[in-house]
Parts: sequence; structure tokens; C-alpha cells
Amino acid sequence: MNIQQLYELCLSKKGVTEHFPFDEDTLVFKVGGKMFCLTSLAGWENGKPSLNLKCDPEEALELRARYQGVQPGYHMSKKHWNTVSVNQDVEDKEVVKMLWHSYDLVFSSLSKKLQTEISQ
Repeated sequence: MNIQQLYELCLSKKGVTEHFPFDEDTLVFKVGGKMFCLTSLAGWENGKPSLNLKCDPEEALELRARYQGVQPGYHMSKKHWNTVSVNQDVEDKEVVKMLWHSYDLVFSSLSKKLQTEISQ
């Protein structure tokens, strides 16, 4: 996976917006104003790409046990976020599943009104 593929995947979901709320390096994808994916552009440029993705707490522990490239979320709640190293021992299709899981968790936490607005 490369940064362009990530960008296109994220923006293919309904209601997704991109932001740089912290600095010029950290690209954040949001749905309904809430983050579901963060990544460092410098990490991609330096050959060490990673994503911070929201995750169900129990599943987060399972993924960390299964993959060396899945660690507790860097600078995030370790219970609810994972940092996933891209292009290591986690296959792209698994990274995409984690990305959609993160999106779905955040989307489901939005108000029903906002979910309806986004879905239209």
C-alpha cells in the first residue's frame, strides 16, 4: 500500500474529510468531525509508514498478539487505538479491514441524525 492508495481508500467512504489539525505532517481522516485514521506523511517518505486506527478494545489486543506490526496507539488511547505498520507483516487486505473497522466504529458513534445526513 502507498499513501495515494490510502488517500483514495479513505476518501471513498461517505462523509470523509481530510485535515491537518496538529501540524503539517499528520494527515487526519475524519467522518462526522471525528478522527478514524491518522498518519505521518514523513513516515511514508522515510519508508516507515504507519496508521493510527480506532479499534474495539478486545480486537485490538488480538491484533497486537497476532501481528508484530500492530502496536498500542502512538500518542492515543492505548485501549481504543492501534498503530499499524504498513508494508510489514500485516497484509494490505488486513490493513484495509482495520481501516474500515475504524471508520465503522466512529460512524456508529455519531448521532443518528448525522449518520442519516452522511448516508444520503
